[in-house]
Amino acid sequence: MDKIEEFRNFRSKMNEKLIGADDKVIKRIFSLDAMAFKENRLDARTKELIGLTCSLVLRCDDCVKYHLEKCVETGLSKEEILEGLSLSTLVGGTIVIPHLRRAYDYLEELLGEN
Repeated sequence: MDKIEEFRNFRSKMNEKLIGADDKVIKRIFSLDAMAFKENRLDARTKELIGLTCSLVLRCDDCVKYHLEKCVETGLSKEEILEGLSLSTLVGGTIVIPHLRRAYDYLEELLGEN
């Protein structure tokens, strides 16, 4: 199983388990997250790029992978995504670099460049 499929399968399986646990707070957080990323005044591309850059600064590799997938899905170019990643690294500092490496590797995988 490749990296992308493995990530998607695990995420999906665990999301189902968490939602199935029937905890109101978890369900509301998931609902709020879904609502926040719907197009409104900001389009989906912009919201996903914001999600990606925040995730990288916060050093959440799972969130970075998720938002990288969404950035590609919404049609952001590799160059646009890389510009967002570069700003995140500037804001987050050198501690972000290991996460940047993994993000770039995953982006190349998504784009079929690995």
